[in-house]
Amino acid sequence: MSRAGAIARAERHFDSGALKADLARRVAMPTESQNPERAAELDRYITAEMVPALEKLGFACRLLRHPRAKGPFLFAERREEDAALTVLGYGHGDVIRGLDADWSPGLSPWMLTEVGDRWYGRGVVDNKGQHTINIAALGAVLETRGRLGFNAKYLIEMGEETGSPGLRELCRQEAELFRADLLVASDGPRLNAERPTIFLGARGAITFDLAIDAREGGHHSGNWGGLLSDPAIQLAHAIATIVSPTGQIRIHEWVPKEIPAPVRRVLADCEVDGGPDGPRIDPDWGEPGLTRAEQVFAWCSFDVLAFKAGNPETPVNAVPPRAWARCQVRLVVGV
Repeated sequence: MSRAGAIARAERHFDSGALKADLARRVAMPTESQNPERAAELDRYITAEMVPALEKLGFACRLLRHPRAKGPFLFAERREEDAALTVLGYGHGDVIRGLDADWSPGLSPWMLTEVGDRWYGRGVVDNKGQHTINIAALGAVLETRGRLGFNAKYLIEMGEETGSPGLRELCRQEAELFRADLLVASDGPRLNAERPTIFLGARGAITFDLAIDAREGGHHSGNWGGLLSDPAIQLAHAIATIVSPTGQIRIHEWVPKEIPAPVRRVLADCEVDGGPDGPRIDPDWGEPGLTRAEQVFAWCSFDVLAFKAGNPETPVNAVPPRAWARCQVRLVVGV
């Protein structure tokens, strides 16, 4: 009936292969919210996987929809007598595009594959793995002592990878439904693989497109180069007014005035490290004078997620008629 007992049950659940089997089924569902052809999979993930898993633990489940959202929202609630606190859990079952052709030989985005001590598959770390673990942990506690000790709510959305359309509006519309004392959202950055990370906030994101439509069709660069404006060059210079060559944001309103002293103290012993399989951090990138942890947890960043002009796959000798970029700002509180 103890904490140690619940942890032991969770470890047995993992060692038995049950956790891996649950996650493998969920990874096998191609819940690409960026792909309109996968709309049915978004619904199936909720009805075939999430609802049965949560109902088994005593949750009452209901599907919510919003006109802006392409997929459903699942709201689940489990109440206990005399429970003083309510905890709201969050997860998302949608994933980015599988990009099957880009995976290493022997790997597939829709098949959970174990290589050494790693599991690979689309959604393993964002976010099917996280909410699969959290739901299993709730089950381990209930099996050990028969109660959680708090009222539990869970929200699973199916549109996070497209910017969570409708989520903000739904939360405002159903404010009482989602009311809780604590939100546990297992979907965010970590310091490194060896140090579990619990942080009390997350950077928001604003994604937007920049585009220049100069004219209809491309025109031969030998005949027209130097006479026609090049949208790609113009757009590159526009982006250069936003961010420096080393990634420092140039728009003062897009960054905080300062990092609060308590935040600096908390981050002082935090070391961000991608580990042997992660990317090498570029030491001179971003806002000068900040530690790695301050860059990620206490400052804003700007990135160009995609940039296109002409035909990148088969370039031709033509001044492009159009240039387009998808950009994103990651924002901290107060900006």
